[in-house]
Amino acid sequence: MKSPVRRIHKVKAACNIKETYSDEVLELMRDNCTELRDVAIIDLLASTGMRVGEMILLNRNDIDFNERECIVFGKGSKERVVYFDARTKIHLQNYLESRTDRNPALFVSLKSPYERLKIGGVEVRLREFGKQLGIQKVHPHKFRRILATMAIDKGLPIEQLQQLLGHRKIDTTLQNVMVKQSNVKIAHRKYIG
Repeated sequence: MKSPVRRIHKVKAACNIKETYSDEVLELMRDNCTELRDVAIIDLLASTGMRVGEMILLNRNDIDFNERECIVFGKGSKERVVYFDARTKIHLQNYLESRTDRNPALFVSLKSPYERLKIGGVEVRLREFGKQLGIQKVHPHKFRRILATMAIDKGLPIEQLQQLLGHRKIDTTLQNVMVKQSNVKIAHRKYIG
């Protein structure tokens, strides 16, 4: 007698492409920021690929402006170094110079008593900002995907991207990457055809 189990097919999990922002949308966001803090947040998220939960834990003295880097505490209290670009450095410095409070937190509320921003505060602010600009579902995690996709497009090895994003498994890194079809074609010509 044959087992009835043999006829059960393995269910394929849907591979949904995670959304990210185009360069144009990112520029639109930067250009329309009315607060120095908000443009610094957008730049820091986009250029480091850090999680919003890692960002809100940062203090002013955690930022090394000379090296353009900082140490973040990721999931499981693992620390790693993240790097930011020149634009982010300038926007962060402008924001910090404009502050009059003594809170050690890197990002604080816009009004007194200037308390450390929380994850929810960043998410709400970005969502409201997105609505003003007509951008759907603006969320901090999408900035992480921008970095991942851009890095892969420019040829960063996946193992180094895994390290940058602080992923334990490479599968998680791959889920964050959207590979442009044009780059697949160029790579095929370069390596195969």
